[in-house]
Amino acid sequence: MISEKSPRILIIRRDNIGDLVCTTPLLHALRQRFPGAWIGALVNSYNAPVLDGNPDLDEVFVYTKAKHRSAGQSLFDILWRRLKMLLALRRRHIDDILIATTSWQPRTVRLAHWLNSRRVVGFADRARKGLDVALLPEAKPLHEVEDVFRLARLYDIEGEPPSLQVVAPEASTHHEIRIAIHISARKPSQRWPGERYAELMRMLRERHGARFVLLWSPGGNDNPLHPGDDEKAAEILRRLGNGFPVEATVTTTLRQLIAALSTCDAMVCSDGGAMHLAAGLGLPIVCLFGDSGATRWRPWGVPYRLLQKENLEVTDIGVDEVFAAFNELPLRKGQA
Repeated sequence: MISEKSPRILIIRRDNIGDLVCTTPLLHALRQRFPGAWIGALVNSYNAPVLDGNPDLDEVFVYTKAKHRSAGQSLFDILWRRLKMLLALRRRHIDDILIATTSWQPRTVRLAHWLNSRRVVGFADRARKGLDVALLPEAKPLHEVEDVFRLARLYDIEGEPPSLQVVAPEASTHHEIRIAIHISARKPSQRWPGERYAELMRMLRERHGARFVLLWSPGGNDNPLHPGDDEKAAEILRRLGNGFPVEATVTTTLRQLIAALSTCDAMVCSDGGAMHLAAGLGLPIVCLFGDSGATRWRPWGVPYRLLQKENLEVTDIGVDEVFAAFNELPLRKGQA
């Protein structure tokens, strides 16, 4: 058990978007437990917008991975900026560093010790040197939120983890139901065909009188590093035809995606970071799972319907199944 009246706590989470969203219940629980504590987070430039406006953090420290540097930005520049940031963190005299990635992270453990904290806490597959407190795997399967939240138990925090939290920018009000349709997925087994999205949107329009926000990752599907869905989005819009109430919103940044989702009342999507952002914003969700662990990665803290076939292929999920699942959702009220 770790306890102190007003500790200085740094949470490190340097991986994907959904992983960081699933860490926000831990941040909230720590703030509730220690109102006067200094609580900071160390994240990367790719996932950092998840924490924009998060009221449970005093500071967010952001570094850029080499593969994420912008055009014209030199490797020396990002390494120099990273070193200055880490030196500033080292001078903070941190009490506890919590490595929130739920697997053994030897490089992050070394970084935590270099930052000169009093205690380093993290996850390991077996007892590991370098961690003052090591959390070993649980025997039963856990949701990512539940697994990360085991760090909170070390501070005498009990009960269920709270909901995910993503802070939305101020949105305009609306009266009609707005449904987010996110068509992109990193894994091939998670990709639902464009013609089915178009058919589903027509059925939802007829049933609910809804408007739609069509969301996708930009670029061509032949990009080996960051495949996009420009062609798929164009196909959907072509099938829907002129006059159909859909806002085509390609999101080139994470902040744009959060802003677009914040205007909606529900979402249909495949498993991925966008799904967790929607849950963090409180949206009811119909989610399509392919070869992905539903126990660990299902939406947390919001109404949802999860569809997954035994063969783990999203393409075997029918339009009627998704339509029926959506109609079972308790829709969030339009922002009238």
